[in-house]
Amino acid sequence: MSPILLLGAVLQIACAVHAIRTGRPMYWLFLLLIGSYIAVVIYVIAEVVPEMRNSAGARRIVRNARDTIDPERRSRDASARLELADTADNRRRLAEERLERGDFAAAEAQYKGALQGLYRTDPHLMLGLARAQFGQGHAREARDTLDALIAANPDFRSSEGHLLYARALEAMGDLPAALHEYEALAPEYPGEEGRARHAQLLQRDGQHDKAREVYTDILRRSRLAPAYYQRDQREWIDLAKRESRS
Repeated sequence: MSPILLLGAVLQIACAVHAIRTGRPMYWLFLLLIGSYIAVVIYVIAEVVPEMRNSAGARRIVRNARDTIDPERRSRDASARLELADTADNRRRLAEERLERGDFAAAEAQYKGALQGLYRTDPHLMLGLARAQFGQGHAREARDTLDALIAANPDFRSSEGHLLYARALEAMGDLPAALHEYEALAPEYPGEEGRARHAQLLQRDGQHDKAREVYTDILRRSRLAPAYYQRDQREWIDLAKRESRS
């Protein structure tokens, strides 16, 4: 078999395996079997590329590659924008960059600088401030900021904020309140972290049977989920596997 034909066969098989594992319609298998390179190109454009665009993992890989080449790029861009115009949005951009780099104190300062005037109760800025406070180990301050956010913006909804609130209560040692928040959050959280942290706290509280039920639910959900979801949630799925065996 010539190298060109061999490569075509390998690509066809790879695409067919991807189609089966991700639950694509069966007509793709037929097209891949008879279409060689043309079918492979069509399949990649129609099915693989959109999946990669929707994958947080793929976006993270690209971002990490850029940051490896020029680790200060985003920091410079955010700082330059703020120097050009000291606005709440530019402070938010710089604060988010500081959060991602783990510089929580600098992020807190930027968020507080942005929470002025018309933006003094902006829910996104307040949530960012709470994240920065929690990152420094200031759980009570984060809880207070989130309480103020809820009071000022009663219609605001954020699964990230809800999870942070539960984690802050847990860090403060208020386990009953934290369990209540995790239980309310877990069914609607767009990922497995909320459920996994709920199960961990149930274990810590001695409720091992309930924790096992949550871990089992994580594994059941993940088996039915698309491949990109399984990749993005690998940390929490692996945790559920380990704890289910123990």
